[in-house]
Amino acid sequence: MSEIRQFFLRPDRKGALWDLLLYVPTVSALALWAGATWFTGDQMLAYLLAFLASFFFIAGANRVLKTRLMLLPVAPVRIDVDADTVSILQRNGTAIDLVKDQRVFGDLAGRSFGLTGLDRTGKKMQFVFHRGQFGDEPAFRAIRDALDRVAGSAKPARAGKPVRTGRQDRA
Repeated sequence: MSEIRQFFLRPDRKGALWDLLLYVPTVSALALWAGATWFTGDQMLAYLLAFLASFFFIAGANRVLKTRLMLLPVAPVRIDVDADTVSILQRNGTAIDLVKDQRVFGDLAGRSFGLTGLDRTGKKMQFVFHRGQFGDEPAFRAIRDALDRVAGSAKPARAGKPVRTGRQDRA
C-alpha cells in the first residue's frame, strides 16, 4: 500500500484579478454592443451579442468564484493522490474519487492544468487547477509529478482501449 499524498489548495487572488480584468471589459463591451445594435433594428445580431455576453458572464463568474477564489460549495480544496486513485475534496465536504482513466492536460504556458477521470459511478469528472492555488513552484511541480504518475498507470475505461497519458508524437 502506498502513501497518500495530500495537496491543499488556496485561493488565487492574483489570478482572480487577472480574470476579472479579462472578463469584465469583454462582457461589458458585448452587452453595450448588443444594446446599441437592438435599437438600430438588427435584432438578430443583438440576440447573438446578448447570448455571447451572457455566456462569457457565466463562464467568467464560474472561473473566478470556483477555481480562483474557491467560494462555491463544489470548489476543490484538497487533492489526495494515491497509487492509482485521485481524490478531490470539495468545499462542501464531498469527496470525489477518480478511479479510472485519469488524464492530466497542461496548458502551453505551464500555469494551469486540467484533470479528468471517471468516478466510482462511471461519471466523467473534470477539474481545472492553477499554479496560484498551490503554495509555491515546488508544490505545483510535486502535484503535477504525482498526477502524471497516476495518469501513466491509469486503468483504461474499457477493455482493449489504450490510455493516452499525454502528447504522443506521430510518425
